Amino acid sequence: MTSQSERPLTSFTTLSFDVYATLIDWESGIYTALEPLNSRIPATHPLKNDKNGLLKVFTRCEEILQEKYPDMDYAPLLGRVYAELATELGISLEPESAEQEMALFGGAVGLWPAFPDSVEALKKLQKRYKLIVLSNVDGQSFSRTLAGPLEGVQFDAVYTAQQIGSYKPDLRNFEYMVEHAAKDLGVERDGFLHTAQALKHDHIPAHKSGLKSCWIERAGKDAAIGGKPEDFGDDLDLSFRFKTLGEMAEAVEEAFAKY
Repeated sequence: MTSQSERPLTSFTTLSFDVYATLIDWESGIYTALEPLNSRIPATHPLKNDKNGLLKVFTRCEEILQEKYPDMDYAPLLGRVYAELATELGISLEPESAEQEMALFGGAVGLWPAFPDSVEALKKLQKRYKLIVLSNVDGQSFSRTLAGPLEGVQFDAVYTAQQIGSYKPDLRNFEYMVEHAAKDLGVERDGFLHTAQALKHDHIPAHKSGLKSCWIERAGKDAAIGGKPEDFGDDLDLSFRFKTLGEMAEAVEEAFAKY
């Protein structure tokens, strides 16, 4: 763990979470769902069976479409990303099956697996803090995740891109969360510790919104989403860093034991 904060973990009242890449193994979930395309990539193509390479192209396509269609629900947007990725890879989707393939890909969010430590860590953390979700997915997709990979976890509030009408890293998402958490839960801005993996989508806008943040460094410098610390300079201000959420939960327990 690395701490650059003068504030202890015990001084926060609320953890706000990105879900997909922080609690859910976004990379494995997406890569598995991309198998119908990966299987059709020619053996000589440089991205054939290249997990990180395919995910980086996917992320680029996703960001473009999220900016173009900020009010589109995530599941159908994922379907469009799938079609765009197929085009970039030189794969022609069959007209009679394209819509079905896109819908299957978009509907697979609830099948993406949780990281092994997520559920147990969240159960520990919910004893100490209010837990809030700030996610780029739609409500139905998140409900499937909550009923499946994150079963047994209770969040105090859930705010999605579907409700807000924009996707992170748009600052509107963070201001919406802060405003509604104040009304819904009585949480003040300085009570938040935003906890996430993606630097670009979460930690940069969190900092600009006046929130302290904790980096869950799941994939390290090889992450396909979110960027590297050296990419952002003074726009990045991380209060805490942990390799996993389980490591963070242990540090929280130790901090409160001494409190």
